Amino acid sequence: MASVAIGGVVLHSHSHSSFLGNKLKLKPLSLLKKLPRKLIIYAHGGEMFGFAHDLFVGVGVGLPCTVMECGDIIYRSTLPKSNGITVTVPGVILALGTLSYLWATPGVAPGFFDMFVLAFVERLFRPTYKKDDIVLGKKLGEGSFGAVYRVSLAKKPSSKGGDFVLKKATEYGAVEIWMNERVRRACANSCADFLYGFLENSSKKGAEYWLLWRFEGEATLTDLMQSREFPYNVEALILGEVQDLPKGLDRENRIIQTIMRQLLFALDGLHSTGIVHRDIKPQNIIFSEGSRTFKIIDLGAAADLRVGINYIPKEFLLDPRYAAPEQYIMSTQTPSAPSAPVATALSPVLWQLNLPDRFDIYSVGLIFLQMAFPGLRSDSSLIQFNRQLKRCDYDLVSWRQTVEPRASPELRKGFELLDLDGGIGWELLASMVRFKARQRISAKTALAHPYFDREGLLALSFIQNLKLQFFRATQQDYSEAANWIVQLMAKSGTEQDGGFTEAQLQDLRDIEPKNKSSTQRNALASALRLQRKILRTLNESIDELSRQKKSLWWSRWIPREE
Repeated sequence: MASVAIGGVVLHSHSHSSFLGNKLKLKPLSLLKKLPRKLIIYAHGGEMFGFAHDLFVGVGVGLPCTVMECGDIIYRSTLPKSNGITVTVPGVILALGTLSYLWATPGVAPGFFDMFVLAFVERLFRPTYKKDDIVLGKKLGEGSFGAVYRVSLAKKPSSKGGDFVLKKATEYGAVEIWMNERVRRACANSCADFLYGFLENSSKKGAEYWLLWRFEGEATLTDLMQSREFPYNVEALILGEVQDLPKGLDRENRIIQTIMRQLLFALDGLHSTGIVHRDIKPQNIIFSEGSRTFKIIDLGAAADLRVGINYIPKEFLLDPRYAAPEQYIMSTQTPSAPSAPVATALSPVLWQLNLPDRFDIYSVGLIFLQMAFPGLRSDSSLIQFNRQLKRCDYDLVSWRQTVEPRASPELRKGFELLDLDGGIGWELLASMVRFKARQRISAKTALAHPYFDREGLLALSFIQNLKLQFFRATQQDYSEAANWIVQLMAKSGTEQDGGFTEAQLQDLRDIEPKNKSSTQRNALASALRLQRKILRTLNESIDELSRQKKSLWWSRWIPREE
């Protein structure tokens, strides 16, 4: 038996059972004045500890009904049991929103997994090469940033043999190694098969970055397009045989469809992982003889916008013949990239604000134009076309209206090719070559375009088909709604509901903005000026921190050949 006196009330509990299974007896104290101010506790034996536990822990919240005199007795078996995690609509919406953000392009969750798991594991198990393992062969080409050789490997137990391609890069070599490592883990089919890269220190030439790929072929899209037989010379490369079809626009269109689809799939792989190439042109597209597909090469100018590598806000790397009008892939007001985890966490926001992938889409659109119009395949003709397009305010429809009346037979043939199947080829081209980046189509959306409904000469893989069909199914067509709104606005003098009269339309045209200042406008202007000042201060601070940190953290893991 245990008793507790609290504020003039004595609580009695039997020691042989739990608190929740007992009735409490309340006995008021008549000698309240004689009690000290402190709480008086009477305990028999060692039962007080258990009683206190039952009182405050067993009950959980509040006092039992026997104390509150509510007329009921609460037993442990009648208490509601917890069901674990409670699913609510706001909770589900928040969870789905978080997951959507983590997997939105360029991918926060895949980025952390790639950087901290895949990259680490790959460096443990990948084969390594040294300068002595490489035997130089024929020089395949040389550019401003390095030379490319056909090489083979010296005898090595772990080597499988075969021919390889080596690039000695003096500038942007570290960037290219990083990009190729990322591509190999994320979208290996988009680019050439990269093996290894390291820094070779030479006393004669200084430091050079050596990059090694498997040899997949020498022919670039430029080499194939310069042939008079294009696109028929590509047909045999893609299929391994020539189709038993008469030569003509329909056959040429199917071959070009296949090339465009392969280019867009390769580009979509890069963009999905946050990489913008910035130098898409036929010279940087190689035909892989093993996979019978076109792949993208030369990632020295690429920018990894998932972590901000090789991105400087007010600097651009491009070929003026194929570059988009804006030249920059993101706004020049964007600050330099912060630390890798912070940049990765913020990458979906910056990607949606700037849509940097549309820069590459413009370049692919020009390649599409060159494949359709043989007269634009030379550098001089392409430069002249860019001048004409600029005079037309980069409006491809306006350019066509200008040149088509006096077009040569070769140019007319190109228009006829793009006008096949109701002009869906021209529609796709016009959606890629536009002045404003936000108005251009993305690589993934382009693959869902009706231009590729007929699969052409190359069947897609099951996974590619599945992804493409899912994307098409999720697309919403707002063209009917837009036409309805336009028709509604254009109605005049009709009896249909909702139509505007001619007088109302004229009133809408005559509306002029108010030039008079107001308190609201002044407050808004002040807020905008303050916002610009804050952003400018933050950008300058981040740029200063970036300048102080001259070493590139991501280049430290590149192996060095002593």
